[in-house]
Amino acid sequence: MPTRKTRLDGLAVALLLACCVFWGFQQVLVKATIPELPPIFQASVRFAGATALLWLWCRWRGIALFTRDGTLASGLLAGVLFSLEFASIFASLLYTSASRATIFAYTAPFWVSLLLPLRVKSEHLNRSQWLGLVLAFAAVLLAFSDGLGGTSPPRQWQGDLLALAGGMFWGLTTVVIRSSRLTQVSAERLLFYQVSVSALVLPLLSLALGEAWVWSWSGFGWTSMAVQTAVGAFVSYLAWMWMLGHYPATRISSFVFLTPLFALLFGALWLHEPVTLNLLAALAMVAGGILLVNRRRSV
Repeated sequence: MPTRKTRLDGLAVALLLACCVFWGFQQVLVKATIPELPPIFQASVRFAGATALLWLWCRWRGIALFTRDGTLASGLLAGVLFSLEFASIFASLLYTSASRATIFAYTAPFWVSLLLPLRVKSEHLNRSQWLGLVLAFAAVLLAFSDGLGGTSPPRQWQGDLLALAGGMFWGLTTVVIRSSRLTQVSAERLLFYQVSVSALVLPLLSLALGEAWVWSWSGFGWTSMAVQTAVGAFVSYLAWMWMLGHYPATRISSFVFLTPLFALLFGALWLHEPVTLNLLAALAMVAGGILLVNRRRSV
């Protein structure tokens, strides 16, 4: 068993910052690739590739992926929810900006805090945590109001709702994992459930939506898909799972609130996306609300 550390060291901080920078950049990269490759098709390719890379990694490390331990049903459910999460987030980028989509998607801890106590009684919320939920919900309403203005793109509100649904599915995935025996499996096996099921579900969803499967890619298309697959869906997620097994989960989770900041930065610099005062205020409110929810309870 690995030694679990009580605080973040230099390696953990460096890995967390690298992950947050990349995840913020990744949303902008996906949106920039949509004119060439449809969004759900992009997700299908990246998770098919990630499944192959993860299987090769586990073969090399001698990690068993197929054992009877009673986690199949919950693992498949987590995988379906994971695939719906990315289908929603990627599809949202057709209608809304990458920075807005990231803020809505990163309301996932809000859903976890709201729903997990229904399954795990020890996860009940105190007064300050309920205040955090109210603050995060108000932030969502504030950000959503930008999408209803006359100067906003006509279907931006639909993209915002899809991204919010993606955050909900992300939260539901976490609830399934934390309230089942999936907490006892290896990081590699937990990730394999999610990427392999997504590799099966997302192509069917892409076909059902009538997306064009384009295989004649430009140099940018190939580079985008290689980066999304190898770095995004394999290395960064495996690093995240490894950190969850070695460092305090609460301290690690607080770092993810940097991701929307990087998405705002990359979206403004690369895609020239607008950064409004409402959006900045919503970002601060979401981060503050979720930090309240995750604050250590007094004994």
